Amino acid sequence: MMNVNTRIKLSLMMFLEFFIWGSWFVTLGTFLEKNLSATGSQTAAVFSTQSWGAIIAPFIIGLVADRFFNAERILGVLHIIGAVLMYQMYTATNVDAFYPYVLGYMILFMPTLALVNSVAFNQMKDAEKEFSNIRFWGTIGWIVAGLFISYLFLWDSAEGLSSGLLKNTFAMAGIASLILGLFSFVLPKTPPKVSKDEKVKLSDILGLDALSLLKDKNFAVFFISAILICIPLAFYYQNAHPFLSSIGVAGPTGKMAIGQASEALFLLMIPVFFKRFGFKITILVGMLAWAVRYALFAYGNAGELSFMLIIGIALHGVCYDFFFVSGQIYTNSRAGDRYKSAAQGLITLATYGVGMLIGFEVAGMITDSYKLADGSVDWKMVWIIPAGIALVVFLLFSVFFTDKKTTPESQLNHA
Repeated sequence: MMNVNTRIKLSLMMFLEFFIWGSWFVTLGTFLEKNLSATGSQTAAVFSTQSWGAIIAPFIIGLVADRFFNAERILGVLHIIGAVLMYQMYTATNVDAFYPYVLGYMILFMPTLALVNSVAFNQMKDAEKEFSNIRFWGTIGWIVAGLFISYLFLWDSAEGLSSGLLKNTFAMAGIASLILGLFSFVLPKTPPKVSKDEKVKLSDILGLDALSLLKDKNFAVFFISAILICIPLAFYYQNAHPFLSSIGVAGPTGKMAIGQASEALFLLMIPVFFKRFGFKITILVGMLAWAVRYALFAYGNAGELSFMLIIGIALHGVCYDFFFVSGQIYTNSRAGDRYKSAAQGLITLATYGVGMLIGFEVAGMITDSYKLADGSVDWKMVWIIPAGIALVVFLLFSVFFTDKKTTPESQLNHA
């Protein structure tokens, strides 16, 4: 078993990694609207930096991290540079000045998600048992950031929003980034995995070797569904916080942390659900949850129907875990040993890269097209459209995906 000192270090690393992300990303849409007067398409362009980061990240990991340097040192350098970029985002006064810094930041931040996993896995004898206990602290970090914003500093209160206090989220993220950057140098040593003389292939970096899996009709249906379901997912990232703020929900950032708490809870339920109902039902429940959540957003309000909004936020665990986490387990079981990491890389590229890129663009266009003359947004339509998209993906998947070959038990054994 891992010693206590190492466990504490890895837990703190995860806490800070996700505290940084949760510090600014949840409130980003509202910040862009209130502080920088961004349009829907400008907001979409800023959010799309996450996708560009996800597309470029494998190159940073595959060409540099895996070959030349210790993972913990690269983690440190990326977060220290990230702190500088956060300061530039904090001082930016318009979208044009803000964009290059957020793009640079996301290109550096997205690889750190893989690096913290590498550092953690390298210390584990039994990753399946130990990893979730360490990764759990990441979810706690994200939740704490949200609670700080809403209940400690009140940056997202009506007064805070009108005074432009949301820009302080970048200062908070920057300070945490600097702390994690320095702390990374005392993390357990994680040397390169690949010898620097070994030839590196583009297909390895992007996981393209796993494309052969698409010959299997079921995997192809899952792959296309995974890209399409990212369109509704992008609406949540881009629009949920501005929506809750504009209709007058108190402490919206803290309330959105309920979504992360539910993510942690449902993560524990996946093995049970998987064993009982199998992969197809698990994924369909995840897809249906997107449609239900957005219907709740469309018809709920900040008054007597506010419980609908809270249920919608709380469904995040079902929406995210039942689709994405069970999708990773399915991919793992389908890929076999040879393509395991390539397949995961390919799915990440397809979802966080391509799928989210399309999703943010669509969400920006829809938000702009339902802006009313007084500058407010017809939120009901903005939520009904992604609910419809999720429902279409649900129907396509339920008709075209037939998973007879793999029993839930054997999938779990592979996972």
